[in-house]
Amino acid sequence: METFRISVPEEFSFKLSLDFLQRSPKELLHSVDDRQVSKLVQIASKKIVVEITSKKVNLLEVRVLSRGLLQKFEREQLTTFISEWFDLDTDLKPFYALVDNDKLLGPLVNKFFGYRIIGQPDLFESLVWAVLGQQINLQFAYMLKQRFVEQFGEKCVVENKTYYLFPTPQVVATLTDEHLLPLQFSRQKSKYVVLIAQAFLSGEISKEKLRGLPLQEAKEQLVKIKGVGNWTANYALMKTFRYPTAFPLEDAGVHNAIKNLKKMKAKPTLDQVKRIFKKYKGWEAYATLYLWKSL
Repeated sequence: METFRISVPEEFSFKLSLDFLQRSPKELLHSVDDRQVSKLVQIASKKIVVEITSKKVNLLEVRVLSRGLLQKFEREQLTTFISEWFDLDTDLKPFYALVDNDKLLGPLVNKFFGYRIIGQPDLFESLVWAVLGQQINLQFAYMLKQRFVEQFGEKCVVENKTYYLFPTPQVVATLTDEHLLPLQFSRQKSKYVVLIAQAFLSGEISKEKLRGLPLQEAKEQLVKIKGVGNWTANYALMKTFRYPTAFPLEDAGVHNAIKNLKKMKAKPTLDQVKRIFKKYKGWEAYATLYLWKSL
């Protein structure tokens, strides 16, 4: 069984990452407990199951559970995937310095030191998950995702355990209401998910096309797809590309967190949220993350 290690920054908490990944027992795309997480990853044409743990400070230990040794390029791509998933390449020192004495975020950063954006390196998955979560509670969103992945995602069994991949655009583009409404998708979600898949399949949108674009340009490309609004685009850009300035201004969680922390009688207006976030310019995504964590 092949193993290798990945160095991680001092400002990284594997425990807080695992806490986030344990948000729902309905999650099928990874299996997690208090010590480790395992996941099926597609690298080129190969499906690889990995188990990740951290027994030493500043190191992740990766075990490949699938049979056979990895080629060098496969190990490199797998390392890149894990680094993107846990946001290991972002230097949080400037953000921590910025909010060190901040009344709103300072206490949260101290309490949750090393908490990072657990991402979705697959842009298609990120957009579809954002659409599934629109205007419903998180646990119902996880139920929809569970049914969707079980029905249409590829799977493999390793050591008597079933692992799933998120459904591909090629599969989803062929679906109709007849496939999705029985899973309790609304007609709107059904339509939007299929349209997103078709946009990927036609080449209208892809991770490669957006990579390296300024935030506003990337967002403009995404909102051309019917069903992808400002919140969905910002969420995907935050989770897939780690744009530090991606900021879901309309997010109810952000508003509730500010209301709670500032002990306000009513939720803040959009203008109030904009004013609060001015001091976090350049780090809006991480400010959002820590406000979410406060909930």
